[in-house]
Amino acid sequence: MAALEESQGRTRDQRSVFERYQDAAADAGELESSLFSVEVTADGRPTDIEREEAEDGVIEDITSPFDPEHIDIDTRTTTVDLLLSRLRNEMIDLAPDFQRKAGIWTDGKQSRLIESLLLRIPIPSFYAAENKDGSWAIVDGIQRLTSIARFVEPQRVGADPLKLTGLEYLRNFDEAGFADLSGKLQIRLRETEVVVHVIRRGTPEPVMFNVFARINTGGEPLTRQEIRHALIPGRARTLLAELAETKEFRQATGYSVVGDRMADREMVLRFLAFRMTSPHAYKPGDFDAFLAEAMHQVNRLDSADEDRLRTEFVTAMLAAKEIFGPHAFRKYRRNQQRKSPINKALFEAVAVNLASLDGDDRAVLRESDVLGAFAELMEDVEFERAISVGTGDARKVRKRFDAVKDLFENVVNEARRDSGQ
Repeated sequence: MAALEESQGRTRDQRSVFERYQDAAADAGELESSLFSVEVTADGRPTDIEREEAEDGVIEDITSPFDPEHIDIDTRTTTVDLLLSRLRNEMIDLAPDFQRKAGIWTDGKQSRLIESLLLRIPIPSFYAAENKDGSWAIVDGIQRLTSIARFVEPQRVGADPLKLTGLEYLRNFDEAGFADLSGKLQIRLRETEVVVHVIRRGTPEPVMFNVFARINTGGEPLTRQEIRHALIPGRARTLLAELAETKEFRQATGYSVVGDRMADREMVLRFLAFRMTSPHAYKPGDFDAFLAEAMHQVNRLDSADEDRLRTEFVTAMLAAKEIFGPHAFRKYRRNQQRKSPINKALFEAVAVNLASLDGDDRAVLRESDVLGAFAELMEDVEFERAISVGTGDARKVRKRFDAVKDLFENVVNEARRDSGQ
């Protein structure tokens, strides 16, 4: 049978995920080997964050059947002027900090969108979720709508007026603003029809998430955190941003986490989620739904609980930097020189466990060879898979949290025995 599999080219690579990564990186002479999967920025550049993979042979899809009757999508043909009217009356939520920082459209790209409208070239549809008050949370099309508003009514988005530049056909309009257009062209722009797909209120949140996760009208699919951010307004939005921007988080991650696709906020959310809900209370099911519920929990926190979580987060970041140095939240083998990418599952397991320790235990860890002990843990294939593949599986969640907890406890106990405490 083995010979048959080998002859058919199906012999399985027995090396660990980490070993395959190290070999690929060495062959390429750099960390960002195309053979090792990392997340990308809004403009397609590789990041320093390891992409999470599904189980071998498992296709991530709908985790439970949805009743088609629950999918209520209203497709509307409206005009640019009516969209701007909604903005004027605060009936559209653009979630300004949802803008992809490094991927915000250039003036040239925004100008070409306006040029398309003036040429009566159809632009992609907008997707929105309807809130209880009838307002729309724009999930896909934020930058398109922002570009239009910036040209026609820049005050609506708090931006400088857009002057057209880099046009392909209407070059005589270079450096023109909206006021420079003739009345006829202004009316043409305002009366341009666009299509908006509105998911009506009452549609179950899991259904909304699944629908928006399938949208890919702008090139790169929306990330799960971008969707959560758009659909779940409230204090969670700003708290995640605040914690992601702390110097402690940035230092612990080596200033390498690019936030334009909200990977930094997802990491913060995962920490908060497992501080509010024990890893052993995490139930098998949809990890994305678990994180969405965590955002709702954050929205319900009182000031005391929020302050406690903030302090725990900062404390964990400081400890991780001092204990693991440049390899914090990264896979590591003994004597390894090249840094691996940040691993989200490892981030949550290490950070949450550090937050749960008392100050004396963290002090002992700072003076111990935790990195060496972690290198030994990385030899455990089950642990490695728990932070590499199918990380939302409940058994793997428990495995990685328990393994890191045991690692810290063993190092602390050994250090105290050696010191005679």
